Amino acid sequence: MGDLAALAPFAARAALGWAATARQALATGPVALVTVLATEGSAPLGAGARMVVGQQGLLAGSVGGGALEWRALEQARAILAHAPGTWRVQDYPLGPLLGQCCGGRVRLLVERLDPALAGWLAEALPGEALEAHYTPTAVRRHVVPAHKAPPGMADARSAKPEAGAVLGEMLGALPRPVLLFGAGHVGQALERALAPLPFALHWFDTRPEFARPGVAIAGEDTLIAAITQAAPEAALLILTHDHGLDYRLASAALARPQGAPLFTGVIGSATKAARFRSRLGAQGLAAARLTCPIGLAGIGGKAPAVIAASVAAQLLMLESAPC
Repeated sequence: MGDLAALAPFAARAALGWAATARQALATGPVALVTVLATEGSAPLGAGARMVVGQQGLLAGSVGGGALEWRALEQARAILAHAPGTWRVQDYPLGPLLGQCCGGRVRLLVERLDPALAGWLAEALPGEALEAHYTPTAVRRHVVPAHKAPPGMADARSAKPEAGAVLGEMLGALPRPVLLFGAGHVGQALERALAPLPFALHWFDTRPEFARPGVAIAGEDTLIAAITQAAPEAALLILTHDHGLDYRLASAALARPQGAPLFTGVIGSATKAARFRSRLGAQGLAAARLTCPIGLAGIGGKAPAVIAASVAAQLLMLESAPC
C-alpha cells in the first residue's frame, strides 16, 4: 500500500468560506457579520446562515435573499459606523414587516467584527462547535470540540442573546468527502462544479503532466490506499485515462473489508458498465454497488460541463450518512 503522508494537505478540512472571507476583509477595513440566530415557521434559511458585509457591500454568504437580506444589508452597513464589537439582535416577521409570503419569523444578530477578537475565524471548521459569550461591548467566540459545546440556540423563542449569555452552535455538518480519480477534461469540469457545493474534494491522477493546483500526483498503489482509507460516507468518482485502472480502483472500493463507500461511480458507456459488473461479479464482489455510467438518467450530452452538472446533482441526492 502507498504512504498517504505526502497527501496530507489534500485531506485537510476546508475552512468555512464566509469565515475565510471575513478574516481577509478585516485586514483592509471594517467588516459586519450577520447571523441567523433562529427561525420560526417558514423561513428562507435556518439558524447558522451567515453573510459578510464590507464597506463595498456583500462579500460572502446569505441569510436568505429577498427583502430580508436587503434589510439585513442596510443594518450591516449601518453598524459599520459604530465601534468594533458593536452588536444588536433584530427580529423580522417576514409577512407583516417585509411582505414575504414565507410567513415565518427570523432573528438576526448584526455585529461589527472586532479584529482583536477575530482569531476564531481562522479556526472555524465544519463539524466543530462555536461558543459565544455575549458581553456589552462584543461577542467573544471560541471554537471548541463539538462534544463540549454549550446548550445551543434552539428557536426564536429561546435564542435571544443578552449581555452575559453564553450560547453554542454547530458550525455545519462535515462536507461529504469526494475522491476524484482523473484530472482530464471531465475531472477539471467536476472540480469546478463541486467547488461551491458541500463536498470536500480529494483529487488524484497518476500522470505528472496533469499536475495542477489541488491534484495529487501519485502511483496506483497510493490511489488504492486512498480508497481503502476513505470514510464510509465518501463518494468515489473514477474517470481515469485507463479502463484497466478504472476497473482496479472500482474493484478496490467494492473489496474493502469495512464495506464499500457510500457511492462508487465510474464514467463510461453501458457496454463498459456491463463488462465491469460481469468481472466484479465473477470476483464475488457486490457489482450492484457500482454506479456506471455516472450522472442522472435523462440528462443527455457528453460535454464535460454537462457531465459535471449531472454528477454534482447525483451526489447532492445521496442519502444522508453519518459524518
